[in-house]
Amino acid sequence: MNLPEFVHTYRQLPASCFEDCLPTTVAAPQYLAFNQPLAAELNLPETLRGTEQGLALFSGNKLPEWAAPLAQAYAGHQFANYVPRLGDGRAILLAELRTQDAKLVDLQLKGAGRTPYSRRGDGRSAIGPVIREYLVSEAMYALGVPTTRALAAVATGEQVFRDEALPGAILTRVASSHIRVGTMQYAASQQDPTVIKKLADYVIDRHYPGCLQTENRYLALLSQVIERQAALVAHWMSLGFIHGVMNTDNMTVSGETIDYGPCAFMEAYNPAQVFSYIDQQGRYAYKNQPAAAQWNLARLAETLLTLIHPEQDKAIELAVSALEKFPEIYQQQWLDRFAAKLGLTNASLTDKPLIDDFLQLLADSTSDFTLAFRDLSITNQPYLRRQVNIEHLQHWLERWQARLAEQSAVAGDPSAIMAGANPVLIPRNHLIQRVIDEVTTTGDLSLFNQLHRLWQNPFLDTEENKAFQAAAAPQERVCQTFCGT
Repeated sequence: MNLPEFVHTYRQLPASCFEDCLPTTVAAPQYLAFNQPLAAELNLPETLRGTEQGLALFSGNKLPEWAAPLAQAYAGHQFANYVPRLGDGRAILLAELRTQDAKLVDLQLKGAGRTPYSRRGDGRSAIGPVIREYLVSEAMYALGVPTTRALAAVATGEQVFRDEALPGAILTRVASSHIRVGTMQYAASQQDPTVIKKLADYVIDRHYPGCLQTENRYLALLSQVIERQAALVAHWMSLGFIHGVMNTDNMTVSGETIDYGPCAFMEAYNPAQVFSYIDQQGRYAYKNQPAAAQWNLARLAETLLTLIHPEQDKAIELAVSALEKFPEIYQQQWLDRFAAKLGLTNASLTDKPLIDDFLQLLADSTSDFTLAFRDLSITNQPYLRRQVNIEHLQHWLERWQARLAEQSAVAGDPSAIMAGANPVLIPRNHLIQRVIDEVTTTGDLSLFNQLHRLWQNPFLDTEENKAFQAAAAPQERVCQTFCGT
């Protein structure tokens, strides 16, 4: 078997883009989880797949020769306030791995100790955020959402101190890259103008090589990131996913979901829903995510202006033109996603009122977003008929059936389309919290393992997963989430 190639292309960037640093060793590492399918997909050496040698690596206790650890520098707008120097305060990039299809992925330890960017932090993670990110990122992958992945979760055998002493853990994260809008902001802020050019060229080479064939590669880069982020946020919206902290340092240029801190999946449909404790003003509420993404993309455009055109006015004109396409791209992505949830094909703006009116029915009745859409494919819609005003529901169902009847038979079976767009299972917040509580207090991983396994098949309705389909009971509801730092 050919072993993967470990490389260090990020180190080719200017020295201001990163700092060398080593993980801090831990006392008594133990596996919480290891992702064997992902390890096989990456062609990771067998000696690292859930082994003691792997444990030494994923805890940061003993690094192989191929590791050259560093922390990446980045800036960021945090709730619209610019912070010029953030960086990986508790994450350490070990290396890049070249996959069998010649793509690069990052291998990163998260929670592995202090870095030059830790400021007053300890660089550690409590076990709860590691459990949350492992479960939710892998569930998102199974739902088809572009995302970072979880390769391993390791308990450190040490405590970290937040509001209380908690067991510590380290996550090994895999990503197409960890380059963020904030990374571009940091590079653009350096006194040397060649830094942002070298980083932009690196991003193009790694993620968007097709831009090299265009007349203006940096404008093409901006347009490509806009398209990917519009598609990503539309996908989030179609699943009721709320990221919780869409700062510019939490948006990748690759178009992957990253940093599952105060994230949650919405249950009762409410466009203004917020879970994150720190989002007191609702900046990143469910309904605000598209606008937040476009705002972040405008910050990305600012970093590229000098590269897009030497004349500032012309550069701004071209960038604004690209940014103005975001609403149209997003709306079509949103239409396609939500039309599929209703079994519709070839969605157009004429379908938007039908979708909007169904969402209004859910809002008026505080119906569960996931259960309601899945219920449409069930004869007589038993859940909706219990939840929604019957007269209003019946009127909407008649309009929906009429729209379905307009579709050509070659468009496909609406029930099959809906079954592929409406999951049975989502990572409900109260279930994640139950897992975190069990692992934190007793070390019991049985529920973690069960949910992780079931959430790998989120569209499959089985007897085993029925107990995990329902929304939280009133006494189980988790209304606030925290970033964990």
